[in-house]
Amino acid sequence: MVSTQLKDPLLGMRPMQEEDLDAVMAIEQEVYEFPWTLGIFRDCLRVGYCCWIVTHDTQVNGYGVMSVSVEECHILNISIHPEWQGQGLGRKLTNRLLNLAKQHGAESAFLEVRPSNGAALSLYERLGFVEVGRRKDYYPAKGGREDALVFSLTL
Repeated sequence: MVSTQLKDPLLGMRPMQEEDLDAVMAIEQEVYEFPWTLGIFRDCLRVGYCCWIVTHDTQVNGYGVMSVSVEECHILNISIHPEWQGQGLGRKLTNRLLNLAKQHGAESAFLEVRPSNGAALSLYERLGFVEVGRRKDYYPAKGGREDALVFSLTL
């Protein structure tokens, strides 16, 4: 698929709903070796986190989850189906979440990412995020644990 599809009128974004969770879980399990559980996504919806999905026609192709608290947001999960990666959907979705955070009064954004996730690192750096720390052994990994790089962006 080519990047011209980003102008496709069937491409959209909307808040995630309970009925989207089967599609979200299918992507989560395909993208991550250690995926979130259905319960985590349900809890995020229940407590009112900013949960958004990217669709093409009626198909869910990606999602993002973000919490917003006093003057800051935390991007918890951004995932795009592998068949749709590399077409700007992750950037578009992240920008949507950051705009929502600003509307809720956030002045800074934070996220964690695996050092091994080169595509995500590249995206976040292009968006202006800067590395501000490292959480040792944060993520589960085959044969042990993997650190998380902590990134921040002033909004």
